[in-house]
Amino acid sequence: MTANHRREKIFELIEEDGSAKVVELAKIFKVTEPTIRQDLEKLEKDGLVSREHGGAYLKNIESQVRNFSLANQQNIDKKEKIAQKCLEFIESGDSIILDSGSTTTEIAKKLKGFKNLRVITNALNIAMMLGSEPGIELVVTGGEFKPPTLSLTGQKAADFFKGINVQKLFLATAGLSLKSGLTYPSISDLVVKKAMIEAAETTYLVADSTKIGKSAFASLGALSLIDFIITDAYLEDKHREVFRQNEIELIIAS
Repeated sequence: MTANHRREKIFELIEEDGSAKVVELAKIFKVTEPTIRQDLEKLEKDGLVSREHGGAYLKNIESQVRNFSLANQQNIDKKEKIAQKCLEFIESGDSIILDSGSTTTEIAKKLKGFKNLRVITNALNIAMMLGSEPGIELVVTGGEFKPPTLSLTGQKAADFFKGINVQKLFLATAGLSLKSGLTYPSISDLVVKKAMIEAAETTYLVADSTKIGKSAFASLGALSLIDFIITDAYLEDKHREVFRQNEIELIIAS
């Protein structure tokens, strides 16, 4: 891995988790702590992070948390269409899991007015959005707080799903491809997302077309973990063909 590539991945981790420690980054990337400090110095000079003793944190993270806003607001038009399509697969009486993320947040916005629906989520912004809905029984996991995604993560969040059974999971991802499978910037999320998949009868992966064919830092596993992919109409033909050849169920939100 080149220094530039390593710095890109380091920033992806910080962008996802909000902060990172030098000692942890050195273990993850298998380099020395002085090398990581040099990487963080460069990222700080580029205006991407602010260094602190023993690590670095994402710029503007405090204001994002205070305003309860997600850091990633790209491709919202595509995500809104995907969310609208997801409503076709949610029925009164369902128990569903909503993963954290900007696409699942768009789904949550459209659930207002639903009756007799149980929603389990690790996303605090989704909890605040749906907590006062009279027709929705809301359940929130425990776990460690991740500021950029306003979510709860780690082993405690994963343990919450032991013994739980739901009809449907709407799962987010940072990138997916046939070779790398489902990928995420943060290692701490993997155990949570795996537990969600095990708790659900049917898993719908919700991902806009810009994430397909790309890979993030950590791999959850093969695409066979999911039952359906719901994406937008801008999906490239080559990716459609790959999914078709591998008998991966594809749902297009137009």
